[in-house]
Amino acid sequence: MTDFLLLAFIFLIAGVVAVPIASRLGLGSVLGYLIAGIVISPLLALLSVDVVKIQHFAEFGVVMMLFLVGLELEPKLLWEMRAKLLGLGGMQVVGTAAAVMGVAMLLGQPWTIALAIGLVLALSSTAIVLQTLNEKGLMKSDGGQSSFSVLLFQDIAVIPMLALIPLLAMPGLMDIAPDTASATGIAAPADPGVDQGADHGSDHGAEPAHATADGHAAEEDHSGEGGHGSGLSLVDGLPGWAATLVTLAAIGVVILGGVFLTRPTFRFIASAGLRELFTATALMFVIGIALLMSLVGLSPALGTFLAGVVLANSEYRHELESDIDPFRGLLLGLFFMTVGAGIDFSLLGANLLPILGMTLGLIALKAAVLLVLALVFRIQGADRWLFALGLAQAGEFGFVLLSFTVANDVIPVSVSSQLLLVVALSMLLTPALFILHERVIVPRFARTEEREADDIEEPGGVIIAGHGRWGGIVNRMLREAGFSTTVLDYNSSQLEAMRTFGFRVFYGDATRPDLLEAAGLAEARMIVVAIDDRDKCTEIVRYVLATHPKVHVIARARDRHHVYELYAAGCRDIIRETFDSGVRAGRSAFEALGVHPFDAERMSRQFVTNDRDAMRALAEVYDPDIPAAENPAYVAKVKEMMTEREAKLKGEERSFNTRIDRAWSPPTPKDVEAERRAADGTA
Repeated sequence: MTDFLLLAFIFLIAGVVAVPIASRLGLGSVLGYLIAGIVISPLLALLSVDVVKIQHFAEFGVVMMLFLVGLELEPKLLWEMRAKLLGLGGMQVVGTAAAVMGVAMLLGQPWTIALAIGLVLALSSTAIVLQTLNEKGLMKSDGGQSSFSVLLFQDIAVIPMLALIPLLAMPGLMDIAPDTASATGIAAPADPGVDQGADHGSDHGAEPAHATADGHAAEEDHSGEGGHGSGLSLVDGLPGWAATLVTLAAIGVVILGGVFLTRPTFRFIASAGLRELFTATALMFVIGIALLMSLVGLSPALGTFLAGVVLANSEYRHELESDIDPFRGLLLGLFFMTVGAGIDFSLLGANLLPILGMTLGLIALKAAVLLVLALVFRIQGADRWLFALGLAQAGEFGFVLLSFTVANDVIPVSVSSQLLLVVALSMLLTPALFILHERVIVPRFARTEEREADDIEEPGGVIIAGHGRWGGIVNRMLREAGFSTTVLDYNSSQLEAMRTFGFRVFYGDATRPDLLEAAGLAEARMIVVAIDDRDKCTEIVRYVLATHPKVHVIARARDRHHVYELYAAGCRDIIRETFDSGVRAGRSAFEALGVHPFDAERMSRQFVTNDRDAMRALAEVYDPDIPAAENPAYVAKVKEMMTEREAKLKGEERSFNTRIDRAWSPPTPKDVEAERRAADGTA
């Protein structure tokens, strides 16, 4: 237990210290995590920590990230992306693999090894690229969408790569001594006389070993991405046609389960009213899908992405996103730190120039291929360079594929050890490429290009936090006027009833800032805070105005003092929940007492105006920390205004019974006679 706590503390303190410093310097969180990993690597080596096993655990952050990405994509949108997904993504993988293969063959590698190297290095880092695009708000740009299409295709392409690599095997290739192993991943295989497969259930023969941070061999775990290697499997030993049927059945379970089972499951869990139970269910859902995909030999990341797409139209989407996101962020941070900690500086120091040259050459080659594709697919301006530079690195799947190539006698350990350094260094340099794009390329295009005004096809989004009696009226009015609304509410049964009538509603606690961000607060034009709890309502208003001051806030106030609190929080569009209905009741009372409808309406409007002015004046002297009755300035102001109000009421403000307006009622015979005499001058 002590060892675990010590290790957790080391990683947490490294991230907590390094990431804020890197972010303040404009380097981004990813580079901060990578630097943190490099800094703590000597300490991890001293403690004999197996960095690679931690990295396998942290790779689940990629799985969670793709699930969240899938939640943002409706199936219709995914279908619209098919041209870029297949065309752009397919051409990138094939083009990059061919280019890298050609270079490797020029350097003297056999075509089988060169092809395997090309496949490994054709992939990019889904974790780093998507994290950085989201962090910098570039995900919805043309370059960001194109990058996502390529990354998604790359994740799919891992499956046929895992099937192709064993066909390139060259028996007898592994002739490198164990002490040349890289601490970042692949060590030399164990003694050929030892039947590793018998011990671990592997179907690939002798397994390689990862090296721990102190250089000692550790058994390789192939239960990560791709689903190959040791452990349970639903397809091992089955003929090809049967394995295909099992795989398709697993995909069908994911899709049908997402459509028919998740809604009643989450509705049942939500009825308990325990947020932690909902979080546990969300984690169970993601882990279960990842496990199923691994059991049939598919990428867990691909499976959870598919599940996310299926749930993109669910009313529980935003709650799932906000519950999973913290785990995703922590695991990705841990993954980046393991990449930094896994760099073998002894091997790097002995081969500094060759490895650095290969790394920069890989980045330049991939960027060149991507620029050509950007021209073909008409990606313009700064987005073209965002696309090219953002995907120019190798990816985390490279660690998995390199391990797989060594296990299958495709790439020798001496080559794979250097390639592992190339993959790690290219990932380490990626944040610098994004900084280059942001600080050099974007300003140049901003000066040389004039962007056309966007076509506004529909009104901007409105978030309604709370859909009770008050928020429901606002929602119906906006929808009938043609505005698009996103409703957040924590009442599962009410939302289910509303969905029956076609309302676009989402389950979730609207008081959580992460849920508001997941609902699109950054892009919203307005948020209507309509929840019952006055303290939480004020908290939301304060958060929105502090983080997104351009979003217009309409807040529901419980009473006059709540108005003052919201005013102090910065809100200027405050509606008391019972005020307007009380004014309407007062107007009806006027009419019932014999006041003409015209005057009743005019008097009601005058009352509203006076009250609004009074509220604004009193808000300036109100102190939320002092009870109103104990605030001398507030008490004096109230007395002053009451005196002024009474004086007005006794004056000439009351004009009813002194005029008739035919727009409100037809004239009586007496009125007609009076008007005739006035016209004749006989009145």
